Amino acid sequence: MESKEGSDALFLHATEGILVTNAQGEIIKINPSAEKLFGYEQGELAGKKIESLIPQRFTQKHETNRENYAHHPHARSMGAGMELFGLKKDGSEFPVEISLSPYSTERGGFVIAFIIDITIRKEAELRMKTYFADLEKQVKNRTLVLEEAIAELEKTKKNLDISLAKEKELNEMKSRFVSMASHEFRTPLTTMMSSVSLIAKYHERNDDANHEKHVGKVKSSIHNMTDILNDFLSVSKLEEGKITNNPEEINIRTFISEIVSEMRTMLLEKQVINEEYSGDEMVQLDPKILKNILLNLFSNAIKFSPVDGIIELSVKTSADEILIVVKDHGIGISKEDQEQLFERFFRGGNATHIQGTGLGLNIVARYVELMNGTIEIKSVQHKGTEVFIFIKRS
Repeated sequence: MESKEGSDALFLHATEGILVTNAQGEIIKINPSAEKLFGYEQGELAGKKIESLIPQRFTQKHETNRENYAHHPHARSMGAGMELFGLKKDGSEFPVEISLSPYSTERGGFVIAFIIDITIRKEAELRMKTYFADLEKQVKNRTLVLEEAIAELEKTKKNLDISLAKEKELNEMKSRFVSMASHEFRTPLTTMMSSVSLIAKYHERNDDANHEKHVGKVKSSIHNMTDILNDFLSVSKLEEGKITNNPEEINIRTFISEIVSEMRTMLLEKQVINEEYSGDEMVQLDPKILKNILLNLFSNAIKFSPVDGIIELSVKTSADEILIVVKDHGIGISKEDQEQLFERFFRGGNATHIQGTGLGLNIVARYVELMNGTIEIKSVQHKGTEVFIFIKRS
């Protein structure tokens, strides 16, 4: 292999493409593998510039690089981190990898270029890149599915927590109802039993005054028990979402006056209800919800007012709003208690001797919310309470 014949055999039979250029970039020698690589016949490339084997868009830059390389020749691999392409005789391009080795003789400087077609490698890299891209996409998709599953599980957990909390609250409410009912029903039932026995005796004696007195006690006891049952029924319906706002056109003055007439039968001794109306009387409201609100407010006003107390009702309508105010001059509410007025089962410290469930204002607030309204309460202890209901008109 040290002989000229050996060197020629290595050059001619090498599977790599090999070519030699002079300092001017002219091809002075090329092996069969390189000619075949670029699609040329034997001897066809002799004397041509190396740029003839490079795509035109790279030739200008290559000439500059070649001239710079001629001034500082050194062995190196071309294209590290770069995409290099060869140009075949038919104009097609293919990716290549090139190594350069300079040498000098008395005839000048020369460069040997070793050229490899890396099409198969690039195709494999592309397939690998596509495979990894597909794999990454699958991972992302599966991650997304997993995230959605986790989100759904968290949502389910949240819903379960809400359901359990609601169930716990309902159970607590039922327990408190049993406890309260046993306590609150005992007094009116005892009163009714006692009064019914006395009514019979007074009837026999023709004692009409005492007869009527105890009939009134029975009526009052029945009214108190009805209030308690209505409160729990309202809470149950609100919790189950069975109450919805269904507004219809009503004459608010006529409608509320009928409720006031109904409540007057529940007044204590010399109690009175004064009414005041102003503005347009035709409004769009849910009559059932409005009635429940007013029954609760009037019931509270009656219970917490003195036997000769005045209960004031004011209804004002405008283009944008309906304002309903119920005012009493009763025991009032302390500042401390006013912070908890709308909590379930809460009863003011000065009202424990008066029958009630502590649910009334909580129910009223929820009814008002259903009607797209707000509620405000102003109260001074021993001077009375004023309840403001604001309802927006659509």
